[in-house]
Amino acid sequence: MIQFLLNQNLKTLDDVDPNTTVLNWLRGSEHRCGSKEGCASGDCGACTIVLGQVDGEKMRYDTANSCITLISQLDGKQLLTVEDLSAGEELHPVQQAMADCHASQCGFCTPGFVMSGFALQKANSGRDRHEIEKGLAGNLCRCTGYHPIIDAMQKSCVPATDKFSHAEPETVSRLQALQRPDTSELKKSNRCLLPKSVSQLAVLYLENPQARLLAGGTDLALTITQQYQTLPLIIGMNQIDELKTITVSESQIRIGAMAALQACHETLLPVIPAFARVLDRFASPQIRHHATLAGNLANASPIGDGAPMLLALGAELELRRGDALRRLPLDEFFLSYRKTALQRGEFISAVIINRNDISPTFCAWKISKRMDDDISTVFGAFNLEFNGDVVTGARLAFGGMAATPVRAKSAEQALMGSPLTHQTVLRACEALAADFQPLTDFRGSGRYRLKVAQNLLRRLALQLTEQPHALEVQNYSMEEQPHVN
Repeated sequence: MIQFLLNQNLKTLDDVDPNTTVLNWLRGSEHRCGSKEGCASGDCGACTIVLGQVDGEKMRYDTANSCITLISQLDGKQLLTVEDLSAGEELHPVQQAMADCHASQCGFCTPGFVMSGFALQKANSGRDRHEIEKGLAGNLCRCTGYHPIIDAMQKSCVPATDKFSHAEPETVSRLQALQRPDTSELKKSNRCLLPKSVSQLAVLYLENPQARLLAGGTDLALTITQQYQTLPLIIGMNQIDELKTITVSESQIRIGAMAALQACHETLLPVIPAFARVLDRFASPQIRHHATLAGNLANASPIGDGAPMLLALGAELELRRGDALRRLPLDEFFLSYRKTALQRGEFISAVIINRNDISPTFCAWKISKRMDDDISTVFGAFNLEFNGDVVTGARLAFGGMAATPVRAKSAEQALMGSPLTHQTVLRACEALAADFQPLTDFRGSGRYRLKVAQNLLRRLALQLTEQPHALEVQNYSMEEQPHVN
């Protein structure tokens, strides 16, 4: 069984199919229809909910897409929907501001915006327009326009106490009381096992190697909502706190397999700023709060953003199968399209970056049709080392250029032993054509992808030689745009 709080009401479930999404459970079983299904893929934000969990001795509230959150992921948490925000007849400040600023037209997206605004307020993150725009990056509106919505958030997302603040000590206590040391199980025609430790996970997965591992679920859930598959056996990892840790020492950065992308961003920003900045564009806040870097690698997508950066940084994976641990360079992890070097019953327990391999020149660029919450057409990551002006080390890695994320080894060799001159870069760009023969799909032609990859290499050279090289056309901030209230 699983247990969680729906607002302040304890819910105990043991006869729900673990393939059920939170959205379908809310609308079908609880008749809470405020959360809407707009896309069933975690893109539009109409289904946004907020999940509360204990962080130290306080509550932390994170947005989530209920259309791709599976019911087992609620275990031990507090679930809040738009129906929970008002206090009797009195609207929550975010709801009131949406009304006062005329920020709703058809209303379909409004509950999702309200929940994102609520999370911004609880995190004290709505103090300027840029923070608000980032916080709403996972919510789409197709009729009202964003100005009045952002005005409403700017008006309401200020530090304030509400009924959730007053109930926080009790909520923390009740959630702590729900924590159990033993594996939980949710079963109704299909099964979900919820281990509480890495050791329990290792035993269960070795015994059930056919199971699907559920980390953040932001990719796995799409097999249910988009491909209409049924997963007979799921092993959920979200209760294993020891896999959520990120440690930074003088020699390495160790990122646990269940560390969310948002936590990675906060930790890596002072250490690898370029890596952290990419995570800002990796996906929406609703995704980043739950998706994991290890999951991004394990699904072996050729267009995953994490893999090229980690390849360029020479990262290693800590893999576990039963009691056995091994380290594997990420270069050896991807075997072919969607196929990895993981053995049956083996899982990623950590991603490890050696700090000596992080060059001050490390940079990465994501090329996509949209600035926020979009899949990359091409992703390039570059890690060069110099002795004076001469390139003495080069690791160039790309996504979207082959069946797997992969290094451009011919281009790397073309850079080695030479200063970063125009001729050197031209030689490396020609070598890229030997490294890659990218496919054509709806995101871009093979010719386009190769040209983009070559241009990213040129941009790298211009940036490192401190030459003007870019227009900041991606600044879509509406702060200075005139509008009529």
